[in-house]
Amino acid sequence: MSAIEELAGRLRGTVLPAVLTPMDASGAVALPALRRYAERIAAERVGGVAVWAHTGRGLHLTAADRRRVLALWRETVDVPVVAGAGVPRALRGASLEDAEDAAVAMAAEAAELGADAVMVYPVARHHGLPDAVERAVRLHERVARASGLPVFGFFLHAEAGGYPYSPELIRRLLDLPSAAGIKIATLDRAVDCQDAVRAAERSRALIVTGEDRMFGPSLMWGADTALVGIAAARAGLTAAVLDAWTAGDAAGFLRASGRLDRFAEVTFHAPIEGYVQRMLWAAVWEGAIPEEAAFDPYGPPLPDAERRAVVTCLERLAEEDDAAA
Repeated sequence: MSAIEELAGRLRGTVLPAVLTPMDASGAVALPALRRYAERIAAERVGGVAVWAHTGRGLHLTAADRRRVLALWRETVDVPVVAGAGVPRALRGASLEDAEDAAVAMAAEAAELGADAVMVYPVARHHGLPDAVERAVRLHERVARASGLPVFGFFLHAEAGGYPYSPELIRRLLDLPSAAGIKIATLDRAVDCQDAVRAAERSRALIVTGEDRMFGPSLMWGADTALVGIAAARAGLTAAVLDAWTAGDAAGFLRASGRLDRFAEVTFHAPIEGYVQRMLWAAVWEGAIPEEAAFDPYGPPLPDAERRAVVTCLERLAEEDDAAA
């Protein structure tokens, strides 16, 4: 069995949280809080974790912090670790070639630190170029060679720095020998999500939903695995939906989807970049991250009313759990 087949077997039908990176008010990574959070996630029933992802502000971290973060997760969890590989924000003004080189270097670094797979961020500057598809395919090939790891493509919505992947690009990426699957995160674009799933279906690669606001529907459309920021706190809410769908439990699926959708309504809404802070608030509520390490220095300022909405939703969900016990 190849490494890709083994990884797919472990991940199919599971939830991988795109994990948070606890930071203090100055923006410094809070390593003791990160260890506490990682131990909390490790105790959950998850299929793996995704580090250096958008939820964890992976492209904003310094090289030293990236290494610390991945090393800590690798020593804490015994499930597969998928690492994001992209262009660090510090290189935003670099040439396109230098930007691509940086993404390849990040993938190689992830392999050195013990990651099991890499997920390639879209390079937004590819969008609109006459050779955009060829550039994206070459980048994924380079990442595979440099890291020696299974590779996930990543169709990411523009609000998080991505661009729409055409069905042709998705098919080309999944035809690569190194392809483990593709994560689809279109935010609220149902047609784009469905088209991407259809393009991926002809392969045997994983079809990974990243659809926090269309989670249940994305499973109905054909996704078979989940890598989502909404599982960064209260991961069980997300897992319950996937479990019910996999088991063919229609009533359970509707019930679990309704609960997750209510949580998504208060965490994934405009301004969408505020979702990281909202998920940090949720992690504080559940005791996974301390208050002093729940800052997102890269998102927009949010009013107190948004935190109250998150907490109120979580309290009501907890009351339902208590009533059902």
